[in-house]
Amino acid sequence: MLHVRSVRLLVPALALAAGMSAGVARAQAPTPPDYSKVEIQTAQLAPNFFRFEAVGPALVGNAGILTGPDGVFLVDAQYAQVNEKLVAAIKTASNGGQIKFLVNTHHHPDHTSGDLSMAKLGAVILSRDELRAHLASGNNPTPAAGLPVITYKGQTTVHMNGEDIQLIPVLNAHTDGDTMVYFPKDDILMVGDFYRSIQYPNIDRTNGGSLKGMVAGMNQVIALAKPTTKIVPGHGPVVDKTAVAATVELINTIQTRVAALIAQGKTQEEVIAAKPLADLDARVKEVGTTGDRFLGQVYAELKAAK
Repeated sequence: MLHVRSVRLLVPALALAAGMSAGVARAQAPTPPDYSKVEIQTAQLAPNFFRFEAVGPALVGNAGILTGPDGVFLVDAQYAQVNEKLVAAIKTASNGGQIKFLVNTHHHPDHTSGDLSMAKLGAVILSRDELRAHLASGNNPTPAAGLPVITYKGQTTVHMNGEDIQLIPVLNAHTDGDTMVYFPKDDILMVGDFYRSIQYPNIDRTNGGSLKGMVAGMNQVIALAKPTTKIVPGHGPVVDKTAVAATVELINTIQTRVAALIAQGKTQEEVIAAKPLADLDARVKEVGTTGDRFLGQVYAELKAAK
């Protein structure tokens, strides 16, 4: 039995220069990832729960399913470009089960651009109100058929396959429409991108994310999770609550350091040039440019609060 309960462009020379500039811009444009080289790897975390990781040249969010006699409950739909591979992996893991429900942890396309395809397969999509609004707007909105049809403001429970699946809003963390999904019987918590077990954190301040909300969301995870809880981040390997607590400690250290540099009158560029994360990089997998990105985000938020 299935039951959903909502808790709520003057002269030729200039023309030549412009043409040259456009040519340079085109030459410098990033090459799109080759999605044909992305593979979906399946990991069984519980007898009826599977996590799907996209491995390859594209950064794709984690997805997961609860499967059973009531069908498949899917968390996140990844990129549309890997949809066929994801669906195939789901079919294999669930012995051909039908995807009945899909919930999105936030609106970024590596978690939601596959929604339309999933809806065409019969999935009913659920999300926060804010997430649906993001998908329905912008320069490339999701077609109506791929939008969530059930939205919620407060915590919502889906009773399916013997589980009481808890959809728990996380306010203004990675974005303004985050949800973490808890499967209490299987002791699994999928948290989306407000926590990543690789890279430094990423706050989408343009879309309602905030440093304060991100830390609060991680503390929600720590309070909810047991020592045995398998925590599936938006990106990266499965962890336990100690890893999330370590990230909170890391963020607090970074906040303190950036606040001190702001107090000295440093600009954002000067803060980044000071390399305040140099001794912290060893704690982070796949650092790349994510440290500088996060420094800029922390600076912007702390500076705005002064």
